[in-house]
Amino acid sequence: MAINTNIRKVILIRTYSAFGGMLVFACFIIWYLIKIDFIERKKWLNMADSLSTKVFDVAPVRGNIFDCNGNLLATSMPIYDIIIDAVAAKDEEFETGIDSLSMGLSNIFKDKSKDSYKKLITNLRQRKERYHVLHKKASFKQMRRVQQLPILRLGKYKGGLIVENKNRREKPFDYLAERTIGFTQENVAKVGIEGAYDKYLAGTSGKKAMQRIAGGTWISLNEDDEIEAQHGNDIITSIDINLQDVATHSLMNVLKLNDAEWGTAILMEVQTGEIKAIANLSRVSEGEYKERFNYAVGECLEPGSTFKLASVMSLLDDGVIDNNDLFDTEDGSHQYCPNATIHESEGKGSGLINIQTAFEKSSNVAISKAVFNNYRGKPELFYNHLEKLHLTKKLGLQIQGEGVPLIKHPSDRAWSCTTLPWSSIGYEVLVTPLHIATLYNSVANNGKMVKPLFVKKIVNNGNTVKEYNTEVLVEKVCNNETLTYLRKMLEGVVIRGTGSKLRSPYYTAAGKTGTALVADRKHGYKKKIYRSSFCAYFPAENPKYTCFVMVNAPSKGVFYGAAVAGPVFKDLADKVYANSIQLHKELKFTHNHFSNDLPSIQVANTEDIKQVLDKVSISSHMHNDSINEFETDWMQAEMQDNSLAIQPVKTLKSIMPNLQGMKAKDAVYMLEKSGAKVLVEGFGKVKKQSVKAGERINRGITIKLQLS
Repeated sequence: MAINTNIRKVILIRTYSAFGGMLVFACFIIWYLIKIDFIERKKWLNMADSLSTKVFDVAPVRGNIFDCNGNLLATSMPIYDIIIDAVAAKDEEFETGIDSLSMGLSNIFKDKSKDSYKKLITNLRQRKERYHVLHKKASFKQMRRVQQLPILRLGKYKGGLIVENKNRREKPFDYLAERTIGFTQENVAKVGIEGAYDKYLAGTSGKKAMQRIAGGTWISLNEDDEIEAQHGNDIITSIDINLQDVATHSLMNVLKLNDAEWGTAILMEVQTGEIKAIANLSRVSEGEYKERFNYAVGECLEPGSTFKLASVMSLLDDGVIDNNDLFDTEDGSHQYCPNATIHESEGKGSGLINIQTAFEKSSNVAISKAVFNNYRGKPELFYNHLEKLHLTKKLGLQIQGEGVPLIKHPSDRAWSCTTLPWSSIGYEVLVTPLHIATLYNSVANNGKMVKPLFVKKIVNNGNTVKEYNTEVLVEKVCNNETLTYLRKMLEGVVIRGTGSKLRSPYYTAAGKTGTALVADRKHGYKKKIYRSSFCAYFPAENPKYTCFVMVNAPSKGVFYGAAVAGPVFKDLADKVYANSIQLHKELKFTHNHFSNDLPSIQVANTEDIKQVLDKVSISSHMHNDSINEFETDWMQAEMQDNSLAIQPVKTLKSIMPNLQGMKAKDAVYMLEKSGAKVLVEGFGKVKKQSVKAGERINRGITIKLQLS
């Protein structure tokens, strides 16, 4: 019994001991968990971060966009994030270089003082931070200067410099053709060439492994293990930046002069359809205009009188009128429906006129009568003509954002008694400016309608990836007889019609003015807001370019197409003509322009005179008073006994010579050799000199020469 009691005591003691040990162990585990979860939480999280790796995409460099001559329109410029590993440098190197480093960073970025940079980097080192962004979006020049600074010039592992390369899209010519070049942004509709050719420009992403360090920041593991990104393709456009510059600034001047709301200008190559210039400017504040919307491509509107070309083309091609038919313009108005009357723009009639005169004068009454009288019983026929001319649908352009035309079909519920006559003169129809330019270009191109072309090639490292050729929309928009009539009418507009002020003595042009009354949402047509336009091709006899200009809401009292839109056309046509020798007329002489007179030479360099006279075989001899032809560097010559008598011009350094008639470079050379300073005004030869011949001149004196 006593033994059993002792055994039970031993068992109880051992049981309590075991329980106590388990309790202590459990308490230890609980304490350790508390320690890890609360006391050492940051330490273990940092360790977990340091063990995390991930593969990231490397953004490729986006392709460039060029004009037709190789000028950059859009490119990706590298920018750099400057990052520092504050722990990398040794203590000795850090202490000796921190002041110079701080001063250098302050001078380069000018965003903090030297002391602020020193305090920042010192604190980073004390906190053992290994990844801190010092500056974002640094330029290449700034990045290269940072690489030369003390401590950081030791590199990534010894100096702690980390440079991350990114790209920023830049347009070297600023806002020129900005909306046509376009852009791509996240959560925003893609615009222009950038948007339409994004998949070609974007390139292929690369791969690189990165490690997460304390604070959740990712840094590259090993740059040698990266899969390089493939650069995007380049785009060659049809745009000529020199012509684009003229179009944009001429349009800008016209908009400012007329305080207009917006404007657009298009220059199109006739045979190819290539768009050489396309400007779109919107008023953003008083006197300030920028490219905010591509009106040429995306704005569908009532074109006004430029649409009359389509109407007359239909009438002539169907053979329902000819140039002998006369139309009564009455008192300058004609009523088609109750409360619906068409008026002439000048408010008065021109009597009985044929279709040629009606077109040249832009008669609303005559042309609307011609269309109404011949198509009111079969309006589908008129609509079919407009459909054939691609005025009822999109052109299918290479860039995005093309507007959808709206031309009523006779079966539409919106068709009314006004639709046919109003449509004939450019109202109750909505088309883009590019539709009108394409229509006129087809007449210039002997009846062949081609699609406007913006992109010519896609290239990669000089190799063509894809090429875009001219696409024909309609082989023949009308018969040859109609085409001859139309070209004669368009030339007549510029010779004696509404566009006569745009005639040039150097080249011929053929086109049509347009002055549309714009409907206001609140007041309809009562507020008298106008839209001025002019569409023409040149030279008229052998067209090379078609130009369309439209200016919306000019508000300085001038609103006719020739006066408002015409000057932009004139500037562009003059620029093209000046730079295109093939457009210049051949010079023809009706008689010979020869003379037996020998040229007089007032003052010139001796060697120059000898070389010219030998080249043109002009007889010459030394003047009787001349002893030595090499007495001076300067000579003069005059006619004597059917030969040029040459004699030296003696010059003294301190005496002002007679420079009249002397070439500028020779005069400047002579004076500067004498120690004088020379100011030149004008071009050509010396006409006046500020110091008279024979007067004494001192070294350092300033002499003004006026050239003529």
